[in-house]
Amino acid sequence: MTFDSKEEWKSKIKRVIISEEQIRDVIKKAGAMIDSIYDGSPILLVSILKGSFVFMADVCRQVTVPCEIAFMAAKSYFEGTVSTGHVEITMDLKHDISKYHVVIIEDIIDTGRTLNEIIKILKVRNPISLRVITLLDKPERRVVDLKADYSLFTIPDYFVIGYGLDYGESYRNLPYIAEFAE
Repeated sequence: MTFDSKEEWKSKIKRVIISEEQIRDVIKKAGAMIDSIYDGSPILLVSILKGSFVFMADVCRQVTVPCEIAFMAAKSYFEGTVSTGHVEITMDLKHDISKYHVVIIEDIIDTGRTLNEIIKILKVRNPISLRVITLLDKPERRVVDLKADYSLFTIPDYFVIGYGLDYGESYRNLPYIAEFAE
């Protein structure tokens, strides 16, 4: 999405709902939790692109036990603010995950369709274990039976931007989570 001016871009930021400081505080706790569960075990942190790349980078820097990272890409929004219900895996893992404890690092669980499909794909590959850590959880929007192992924030049904989350590929660079003004 393109904007005619910085003011137009800013006008779509309705309000900050989670500050940069709040995010930083819970990410430290997430890193400590990963350390405590997997001390010495082979860990593969899997980021679901594009939305979780910022979250993954920050979580990875908080983890002090050995770990590897990998990326998958999936989409279900296709330039809008509502999930289409169709999930497309656009980039898959190259790793043999059967020798790893896999931790999916997800930006947001909304309807749950995208993550549900990714979990199905990864479970068939027989990881030692499979867990999900999500930055944001919107349980009121869930249409599949899915719950993260660890949710950092539970939010109401807002369309949110920032900290890797986008609207039409814009706003990923915001250091906080904001409600998008449609």
